[in-house]
Amino acid sequence: MGTLWFCLVALMLTVYVVLDGFDLGAGVVQLFVAHSEEERRLVSRTIGPVWDANQVWLIAAGGTLFFAFPGLYATSFSGFYLPLMIVLWLLILRGVSFEFSRHLTDATWVSFWDAVFFLASLLLAVFYGAALGNVVRGVPLDNQGRFFEALWTNFQPAGETGILDWYTILAGVAALVALTLHGALWVSLKTERELQARAQDLAAKLWWAVALFTIVITWSSFKLQPHLQASYSAHPWGYIFPVTAVTALILIIVFRGNESRAFCASCAYLVGMLASVAFGLYPDLLPASTNSASSLTVDNSKAANYGLKIGLVWWTLGIILATVYFVMAYRRFAGKVSVSSDEEEY
Repeated sequence: MGTLWFCLVALMLTVYVVLDGFDLGAGVVQLFVAHSEEERRLVSRTIGPVWDANQVWLIAAGGTLFFAFPGLYATSFSGFYLPLMIVLWLLILRGVSFEFSRHLTDATWVSFWDAVFFLASLLLAVFYGAALGNVVRGVPLDNQGRFFEALWTNFQPAGETGILDWYTILAGVAALVALTLHGALWVSLKTERELQARAQDLAAKLWWAVALFTIVITWSSFKLQPHLQASYSAHPWGYIFPVTAVTALILIIVFRGNESRAFCASCAYLVGMLASVAFGLYPDLLPASTNSASSLTVDNSKAANYGLKIGLVWWTLGIILATVYFVMAYRRFAGKVSVSSDEEEY
């Protein structure tokens, strides 16, 4: 049961990254591709109607993690208290700025909240990537499964580590460029004419940065976390995940003229990268950087098997409802966006 729930949590986090990832990316690319108030409204309209549907998966993933692996939930939410509070404030600022920028009429305030939305989206992407970098690198867990890290120390990924070091910052920037590319492809998918052309041009430029960071972050991860190499050596079939990511990355540039296929390739790239990390870490949930015996694993962090079996029934019902809501929201929002469409739809 533990392995099944590990896969379910990884799946839900991946779905959240793929869906809310283009929300974050659109918030970043808005500054570069929208040259007028009308175009900024168009970029906002590409994500407005599905904003809530995408956020559902973050809540669902957090609830599933709490239910299935309470040990990991307790440890990570106490050890990562400061960065989690920063993420919470960024989520609040992002939501508030998005609503204010669409309902205020004063040009100064609209520009201010647009800037806040851009900055919050950018920082969230970086912090999400840095969080994943901390998981891959490992944290200084003690024998009781507890740890504390300052926001930064000496920026080295060994010894007295902080939340931010050169590796986690590298992971954060890699996440930023990948999600920005994802957002540019989404804006290209949902818009037309000049705005679409600018988004496509930006995506073409970002592709090279994503390709570079993919190589660098992969090499750095295998150097810093020996468990990754051990997992792939023991189970070579797992290479299907990084191969999927590389293939999807190549297809993004191959499908440059077809915005729907290019966006789907970007989705597949994110899925491949996250699946590669999950496969490489299993059965570890949170590796210990000090002593591997102190790592939080599927076995020592999961809830009782009986509870996991009963919970699977309720989880399935909940996911069916969330999926129905998701499908309805996206079907209603299908097609290109326009300024003339009804603002009250979302």
